[in-house]
Amino acid sequence: MKDKNTYSFKIDFVLPWVDGNDPKWLKEKNKYITYKGDSNINRYRDFDNLKYLFRGIEKYASWVNKIFFVTWGHIPKWLNTNNEKIRIVKHDEFIPKEYLPTFNSNVIELNLHRIQDLSEHFVLFNDDLFILKKIYPCDFFKNGLPRDMFVEYVKKDCSQRHITLRTNNLNIVNKYFNKKDFYKNNKNKIFNIIYGCNNLKNISSYKYSNFCDFKNNHLTQSFLKSTFIKIWNIEFEALNTSCLNKFRYSTDIGQSICRYFQLLSGNFSPYKSIGKYFIIKENNAKLKNVIHNRKYKIICINDASVSVDFEKLKKEINGFLNEILPKKSSFEK
Repeated sequence: MKDKNTYSFKIDFVLPWVDGNDPKWLKEKNKYITYKGDSNINRYRDFDNLKYLFRGIEKYASWVNKIFFVTWGHIPKWLNTNNEKIRIVKHDEFIPKEYLPTFNSNVIELNLHRIQDLSEHFVLFNDDLFILKKIYPCDFFKNGLPRDMFVEYVKKDCSQRHITLRTNNLNIVNKYFNKKDFYKNNKNKIFNIIYGCNNLKNISSYKYSNFCDFKNNHLTQSFLKSTFIKIWNIEFEALNTSCLNKFRYSTDIGQSICRYFQLLSGNFSPYKSIGKYFIIKENNAKLKNVIHNRKYKIICINDASVSVDFEKLKKEINGFLNEILPKKSSFEK
């Protein structure tokens, strides 16, 4: 049996991070605070649990080539930047100067391909993701292709901001891909037993002439760097305009457009999600049970509400994580 860790190419992890308490960063952000866009507090506040992601990487994903830690300039005090697997990348090292400073994650992510020495195969993490048990290269890439699931459907229960972002992305991809041809040429990737009941969504969405929307698991995302380069080459004007938004705004285009291109080009290998998305609530008993029992390989603990008792929940959530990952990693001083 082939070892799950056996693969013929390098895989990097990319991790954008912001310290919302940094006074220098706040001073610069406040210069543009009247600038149009979404600058909600929960976009930037810190649960102070990033170390648990690094502990999970060391314990469960030691095969990773490099971790590109993307930051405005601040670095966690505990982070061991001398670790050979870490590469600190500041915004001004890869984002074109005309887009800086930026407080818009869409801008940061759309320009990741410009990071020097980033491998063709990389996995985008967020700082609210945590690894609970062993993960393998084949969880992210198979035969050189990103692992993903094609689930098309119409989703109506989202905020207007998310609707416009998806619409902006879909307007572009529908220019380049014919839906009938895609369904005809990629049947095994569209209707796959591994998707389970999600296949019904693809069946019901087939009647629409254009692509409607795609299921997003809010977890890690596997990318080919060449996909970013291709889209910038063919849609420079649209991406350039979007990247001028210093905060999230209705005209934004997100990195999900790169995912859409990978899906609709057939450049992906079908898989079943290895994780679960959670929104922090006042009652997190279910989340505690999932972490304690390591029910999933990866979870997202999303800070999506400004109405919770932040300090209380920070202590609670970090207690859950410390229970399974109490030992310091070599990424910590």
